[in-house]
Amino acid sequence: MEMPVTGMLNEDGIHIDMDHLKNGEVKNFNVTILPPDPSDDKSILHTDRARFRSMAITFAGGVILGADSRTTTGAYIANRVTDKLTRVSDTIWCCRSGSAADTQAVADIVSYHLGMYATMEGKQPTVGVAAGLFQEICYANKEQLSAGIIIAGHHPSHGGSVYSIPLGGSLHRQSYAIGGSGSTYIYGYCDSYWKENMSEADGIGFVKGALREAIKWDGSSGGVIRMVVLTDKGAKRLLFLPDQGYEGPGDT
Repeated sequence: MEMPVTGMLNEDGIHIDMDHLKNGEVKNFNVTILPPDPSDDKSILHTDRARFRSMAITFAGGVILGADSRTTTGAYIANRVTDKLTRVSDTIWCCRSGSAADTQAVADIVSYHLGMYATMEGKQPTVGVAAGLFQEICYANKEQLSAGIIIAGHHPSHGGSVYSIPLGGSLHRQSYAIGGSGSTYIYGYCDSYWKENMSEADGIGFVKGALREAIKWDGSSGGVIRMVVLTDKGAKRLLFLPDQGYEGPGDT
């Protein structure tokens, strides 16, 4: 018996069964949807949406990605120490905002195809290739997904680059990109303190300062600050703790 095929098959052969993914068949932290109780006059929240605060910047030697660690479902904090910085290849990482389940699924799909690309081509994909894959999936499924993605990476030929894909699936290359609910509060901060070709130390300070402002003013932001610094030497992860005023411990 031939099984029915759902989803979409594009010209490049990327098949995405989004209905299957949206049924919770990926590792995520969905909230179980319960039927309303007519005898209960209290409203019940049923949602799988998770809000994120994340950003990425270019600096003189590469790129820096940063994010807080709070995941919320409505008014509830579902996870205080979420890692929102996702590796999709050796030299490319992404920041996820929107629905946790959606963004995890999209990142897993892109990571698989980038691995196939590296195997078949014998070289690492560029950040533009990764951004194009993210954009294709997000745009083709924009009615089903709640996903905002920031892609950043370092390539030996192109240096560091940052791409942003907001809700709706458009693609934008930027010097720096911010996303998530907390980004509303830090546009002024970023406009005031952003400088092109900052040093690594200045870039880390800029990202940390912006995320601290988002955590201060946005109720859906909080927890620790995680960063990834991507240069020609590879990836370096940083962690800053709130009980130490986000001053350390630094390297992880």
